[in-house]
Amino acid sequence: MEFTFVYDGPLKTNRSASIEDKQAIRRVFHSQLRLLWQQRPLKDLAGWLQDDVPKHRYSAIRKIGPFAFAPLVTEALCLTAELNIFFLRPEPPGALITQGGDIDNRLKTLFDALRMPKRPSEIPSNDGPLKDEMPFFCLLEDDNLITKIAVKTDRLLKGSMGDNNVHLLIGVTTKRIVGTAANLGLG
Repeated sequence: MEFTFVYDGPLKTNRSASIEDKQAIRRVFHSQLRLLWQQRPLKDLAGWLQDDVPKHRYSAIRKIGPFAFAPLVTEALCLTAELNIFFLRPEPPGALITQGGDIDNRLKTLFDALRMPKRPSEIPSNDGPLKDEMPFFCLLEDDNLITKIAVKTDRLLKGSMGDNNVHLLIGVTTKRIVGTAANLGLG
């Protein structure tokens, strides 16, 4: 399965990004994934978005704190993700370590935002799901399920942007590790 995310906003280094920053980015991807789940083949798998299913049926729901997360790429589905990232930033090409932060640490922030939180402490303490966040869609159960990354950087030619602002096009390809009836059409 292939699709593309778009992100336009701040992307801090992992050292300076707060859990609030990561949750804000996660919400951008949630809204795009919510639309993706309304289309085939995911539309046909709406039963996975129920929490109270018999043990022999698959549920994508993972409860963390007040949220019910629904990751698309999970270990149980034997899926992995490959990412092709076009990373535009307001800096000259080749300036990998700059005022906005080094690329690899900014990518770590992105990867954290693409996955569901692992524990309640990774969710802002005063945060809860909004009306359209039941469930809260995310790409990954764990960022260890990313098996390939390609990054191309270039200068973002857009006026009056902060040092941390970026424009990202993230091509996602899901891959099956093992073909099962459950992941047919997803990789």
